[in-house]
Amino acid sequence: MKIGLVCFDEMEELDLVGPWEVLRMWQIQHPEDGVEVFTASLDGETVTCAKGMRIVTDMPTAEMGEVDVLLLPGGRGTRALMTDDAALDLIRAYAGNGTLMTSVCTGSLVFAAAGLLENRPATTYWSALDLLQSLDDTIEIRADDRFVDSGEVITASGVSAGIDMALHLVARLHSTERAKQVRREIQYDPKPPV
Repeated sequence: MKIGLVCFDEMEELDLVGPWEVLRMWQIQHPEDGVEVFTASLDGETVTCAKGMRIVTDMPTAEMGEVDVLLLPGGRGTRALMTDDAALDLIRAYAGNGTLMTSVCTGSLVFAAAGLLENRPATTYWSALDLLQSLDDTIEIRADDRFVDSGEVITASGVSAGIDMALHLVARLHSTERAKQVRREIQYDPKPPV
């Protein structure tokens, strides 16, 4: 099973790194499951995130080949992707080939711009809910959901919700028991102090 995380400049760090931690832990701790997780960017170059972290991706998206799951993070950089024909064509092509399309935070805005969220329930970062609705008024906005699984498309609300969505992916693609094991392995048991 191939899982590709698509990176871009100005993406929000935790939108990528949270799901990466979950999915790579699954790959590393449970090699018998046959999971391969990797990063890619449109041009294969190093990506500079919203708060300055730099990510050296594994490959350009043109070299990804077939993937079972594509994950698109959010962040300010999604605004440019919403009108980037190459990015939108990439999203549409993978969705059209039956890839499970997943987004974190404002990655859902790019999915909406590509037409993936038409007549679907979806969520996004709390301050982008109105923008998401304005892109396609057929989207059923789920403002209070951490993630929304509508079958071929899964959207997660902001930042830390990507960890929850990634654990859901492990449960959906393997088992609830495996997801619980991975959650324990990353010691994810959120109890915010405030």
